[in-house]
Amino acid sequence: MPTADDRQKLQAAHALHQKGRLGEAAILYRQLITANPNNFHALHFLGLIEAGRGNMEQATALLARSTAIRPPNVQFIENYATALCKTLDYARALAVCRDGLALNANSTALLYVYATSLLKTGRLQESLTQFDRLLRIQPNHVVALNERAFALAEMKNYPLAIASVDKAIAIAPRYADAHLNKGNLYGVAKLHDKALAAYDTALSIDSSLANAWFGRGNVLRELNRPEEALTSYDKALALAPDHAEALARKALVSLECGRLAEASEAIERAIDLAPRRASFYHTLALARRLPLGDPRLRAMEELAREMPSLSADEQIALHFALAKAFEDNADHARSFQSLLAGNALKRKQLAYDEAATLGVLERTRAAFTVDLMRAGRGRGDPSSLPVFILGMPRSGTTLVEQILASHPRVFGAGEIPDFHLAAEELGGACAAALDSPEAVSLLSDEQFRRLGAGYVGRIRAMAPTAARIANKTTENFRWIGLIHLALPNARIVHVRRDPVDTCLSCFSLMLNDQLAYTFDLGELGRYYRGYAATMAHWRGALPANAMLEVRYEEVVADLEGQARRIVAHCGLEWDSRCLDFHQTVRPVRTASMTQVRQPIYNSAVGRWRVYQAFLGPLLAELGIVDEAV
Repeated sequence: MPTADDRQKLQAAHALHQKGRLGEAAILYRQLITANPNNFHALHFLGLIEAGRGNMEQATALLARSTAIRPPNVQFIENYATALCKTLDYARALAVCRDGLALNANSTALLYVYATSLLKTGRLQESLTQFDRLLRIQPNHVVALNERAFALAEMKNYPLAIASVDKAIAIAPRYADAHLNKGNLYGVAKLHDKALAAYDTALSIDSSLANAWFGRGNVLRELNRPEEALTSYDKALALAPDHAEALARKALVSLECGRLAEASEAIERAIDLAPRRASFYHTLALARRLPLGDPRLRAMEELAREMPSLSADEQIALHFALAKAFEDNADHARSFQSLLAGNALKRKQLAYDEAATLGVLERTRAAFTVDLMRAGRGRGDPSSLPVFILGMPRSGTTLVEQILASHPRVFGAGEIPDFHLAAEELGGACAAALDSPEAVSLLSDEQFRRLGAGYVGRIRAMAPTAARIANKTTENFRWIGLIHLALPNARIVHVRRDPVDTCLSCFSLMLNDQLAYTFDLGELGRYYRGYAATMAHWRGALPANAMLEVRYEEVVADLEGQARRIVAHCGLEWDSRCLDFHQTVRPVRTASMTQVRQPIYNSAVGRWRVYQAFLGPLLAELGIVDEAV
């Protein structure tokens, strides 16, 4: 039993604690614990002080002792569970919450920790159930509403996630973290303008939110505003110098802007902070060569020995990083083994309907007949502003765009979805024609004109003074017929490369999920055949002067001759700056971002030959049975 002196000392310690005189209070609490190791009040309050100081190991040990003493105190259990959650010990936090909720099923503090711990351990539906349980008791719990949105977002239910955040904001308009979360959600949904507005609102409330600056940088990158993105990353890093993700993104944007030294410096710092983040090594491998014996390459190989401990995405990134490093060292066998492993893992993540994909290409060839294309000539918008550079990924489209964008009257917009978006904006048969090519027969002259004008309006805003604006979205080859009918004076440049080199290059890179056919050699070969058949169809269906065919190998062999052809096809006067394309300063966000910073080279021509022994499924689909073919 505590003595009267103990009770008086506890009261004095508690008074000091409340006044913020924590050092003095801690001394008294320790004296009480020395006199009575079971003084649960002293144990608990000293635990809270240590937690406030960041000494979480001591704090949780003290709080555990205080809650073990009977009879149980629900408030003590709440504090202990909260501390465990802060130390990321979610398993123990869940166990403590279950015990506490058995005593008080309506404890909102325990329900919050319980729901959060379930969320952090990936038990999303259970987490959502507990957040909803909490919110039935306390509907205005804004932090729970905000955290609930994370569970919904992980479940891909973005509309409900945004609604949950909006409810939190309606209750507490100056709750900066909710605006930050809203920015993140809009970013995932690719609603970039809304995301930027949400981040700016969060920062207007609290400019010290490093993650808001980080998110803002990510959105600005998506909006093709790299300099502003870099500024945002730098502001995040000024607030949180150890923000490894901000460093990694800064490295990536620096790479895209051709600043290889800055990129290398930033990603090296990121790796120092998070040496087990495989995706960081992937960026490093893009930024510089890693010779045999390089400490970073050794670290990658050591991490590969612990591959099962990494998430699937990190395993994929590490396989592709190792493949790049091994190829740079001419170790082709190990490089390809890494490629096979990385691509196989990536393919398992994707739901690719090969029959439907190839079927759309076949239906496109059937729907856009020669007669339909002839009957529709001259129906669309007459603008000569648009240029479409298209073909298979990794066929040389970025090189051709960089050559053209080096002309002072041309703006290279990169891979932009604006033609697709212009069609979707019109809706009806126009939008349907993107994936249901038969719908083209339902379009009127006015709809073709509006589609073309809508596209021109979208891209004109990117470069108001340019004479030509180049869109190098390779997938636009699918919609060449629709493009020509909507924009009869648009220049189309089809870039071709050796089929095996093209497909191997696709297989060698960690391309985006929309290119699901690139992660399996057989599927890749079959897609290439569908692409080739579609391009053969367009050659016969388009007017002779509508599309220029450019071979990558011929550009490499005769840069000036091919550059002159490209510029002339676009209706422009020749400018010798097109030959110095590698000196043109502009962001390049494709996988060729480092190659186009170099003068023309021919080492990628015939690259597939050294990998021939590994390419059986691809060669079979392409009909190549002899090395000399």
